[in-house]
Amino acid sequence: MRIVLFLWAWLLSVGALAAPGDPATLDRGTWPEQLKNPTLFDVASRAEILTFARGLLASEALDEAALAQRLGLRTVNMDAVNRLRGRLWQRLFNGYDHAQQSCDQDASFCFLVEDVPTLREQAGKFQLGEESYYIKWAEPSRTFHAQYLDELLRKAALFPQTGSEIDRFGDYERNGDEMNDRLFLLSFDSAANLQPDNTDWLAEYLRKSNLSGTFFVLGKDVQARLAEHSVASLQATFSQQCVGVQGWEFRSHSHWQDWQDSVRRSADLVKGKLPENYVPLFRPPDGQRRSDAQAFFNAQGLQVALWDIDAQDGAGKLKGSQSAQRVLTLMLLWRHGVINFNMKQDAVKTALPWLITQTAQSGIGWEDCQDAFR
Repeated sequence: MRIVLFLWAWLLSVGALAAPGDPATLDRGTWPEQLKNPTLFDVASRAEILTFARGLLASEALDEAALAQRLGLRTVNMDAVNRLRGRLWQRLFNGYDHAQQSCDQDASFCFLVEDVPTLREQAGKFQLGEESYYIKWAEPSRTFHAQYLDELLRKAALFPQTGSEIDRFGDYERNGDEMNDRLFLLSFDSAANLQPDNTDWLAEYLRKSNLSGTFFVLGKDVQARLAEHSVASLQATFSQQCVGVQGWEFRSHSHWQDWQDSVRRSADLVKGKLPENYVPLFRPPDGQRRSDAQAFFNAQGLQVALWDIDAQDGAGKLKGSQSAQRVLTLMLLWRHGVINFNMKQDAVKTALPWLITQTAQSGIGWEDCQDAFR
């Protein structure tokens, strides 16, 4: 009975959270420890997993009408929502199972979790006492995960009528689910705005850091660069990096009549001018693409490259520091995945260096872009 009452208290509290569309972020300064070794990464990871799992469990008490009201929607696709919940529980358990391997070195947030049912049980009971060393983090983290869960549930509720990265249409679409524990891939979207373009800065920063990322470029942007600079200059910009495509221009590829030409033209241009950097990947703008496109992408030798950790730095949604702290929190939560930054927002110039510095001793790895999605 106490657990039931606690869950309903949670549900009532999240009704006072930010309006739909406000991206979640968390001040990592509320966490009292630096991620200065792999064990401390695991401690923070277990804490974030349990907090998110508690919110996920509470959300299951909502019926369809209550969920629609919470998400600010008229209707919800409950089948898609339930599929999402199933995937989330499995991924949370897999992550916690990895994170609990270091419990013999630091027992903080360690509970007996052997499968999804025991994770659900522990999540339902999870709560910090007022004297906890981590108490200043507890409420900000709860708020973050409630907002973030709503982001995910809202996308699932609208899928597939509104396409997004929340689910895949087939095996030709890839995200970060299959990556190894503690391994992350950096990726960069173009987005619609033309300025500022931080591509050159990002590529140079990654090279100096001995890192690589996948840049998803627009065909018209590459064409504009070539009108002012040589092919050699373009190749120098993307040296040691990977380049996929995001279409000829940044617009939804779900209802655009010329979407196939958009993909084909941009892929042919990049493959021809950047043969050493080109990777056969298409990232749909805003995740919007057709559900019946598998035959086309197979014929083109392309995969659809989605993501599962969104920096929410597009269109000035979050400042650089907020974006970076959001990404780090989601890295702790999911423990692997594809990170999506916006190369045309200045926030990335603050967020990326901070993120690299904060995780330098945490035991994570950065996937080589040439090895991703194979």
